[in-house]
Amino acid sequence: MVDKNIYDVIILGSGPAGLTAAIYSARGGLKTLVLTGNQPGGQPTVTDVVENFPGFPEGIKGPELMERVKKQAARFGAESEFDLAVNVKKSKNFEVETRQGEKYLAKSIIIAVGASPRWLDVPGADKFKGRGVSVCATCDGPFFKDKTVAVVGGGDTALTEAEFLTKFAKRVFLLHRRENLRAQAILQERIGENEKIITLYNSAVKEFFGQGKLEGITIKSQYQVNSDIRQSEVKGYAEDYGQQIIDKNGDKALWKLNLEGVFLAIGYVPNTIFLKGFVKLNDKGYVKTDRDVFTSVDGVFAAGDCVDYRYRQNIVSCGMGCKAALEGEKFLNEST
Repeated sequence: MVDKNIYDVIILGSGPAGLTAAIYSARGGLKTLVLTGNQPGGQPTVTDVVENFPGFPEGIKGPELMERVKKQAARFGAESEFDLAVNVKKSKNFEVETRQGEKYLAKSIIIAVGASPRWLDVPGADKFKGRGVSVCATCDGPFFKDKTVAVVGGGDTALTEAEFLTKFAKRVFLLHRRENLRAQAILQERIGENEKIITLYNSAVKEFFGQGKLEGITIKSQYQVNSDIRQSEVKGYAEDYGQQIIDKNGDKALWKLNLEGVFLAIGYVPNTIFLKGFVKLNDKGYVKTDRDVFTSVDGVFAAGDCVDYRYRQNIVSCGMGCKAALEGEKFLNEST
């Protein structure tokens, strides 16, 4: 049933961008509704410690940070519903349909739906999802106490998760498909100093294997296996950690790594599929914007990781949420 009370703005998503937008919109006197999506609080809620958010010199737990932002938005009157938008259309006003079958009307929309972790498309990935293969070290790390695990990726998230997992696992392999890591220098320094972490470069996961639960992965590694040093390195790992070279061809080796868990940190997919045909998206599904937050539809703004595929930082998302709210308020003022 359509809500008779039309909202000035409906915000799709409750991560840093969405909740910051809610603070500014509600504080500006706008009737504001936040549809939280599947993951209230967004990506920070699965981050153990946020160290680079201004105002917290000792760092702050991700869930605690987002709970504070949520309370701040509520203090100014922003309403919140644990629901997910599945369709948006424009008539006289914007109509948002949710997964629970609700329909809401709004004079403007802020899209802040974020992005979800990407999964590997290789044999066994789906089979062992939740049974050894995870995309959230904070969520699942404690289940791997004294186990051998791997993290796949080379960016900030991958290195942060690898370091976090050393609190529980006895050994953490960091697998990166390129020659050099992409993460910040300070994170690379920490990884290099952590004796529990072994970094394997030029290595790609080709298969997950096991009976009932994950028992290991097959890796194609572009080591120079004809080099005595590289051959010795790979064989050394095989002897110490149960790895077994099963094929060798030129400068590539196909080998097995026996372990109990794999954590994927290989990028994100924007949660925008339901917006196709409503606003313009780029070829990867990110919302196209002009001047950061203006979408292809008047009165619809976008912010956060569903737009920003370059920086992907909490503080950047907050700034975009602020701009989206201010531009939304300006739009409404000029429309009346």
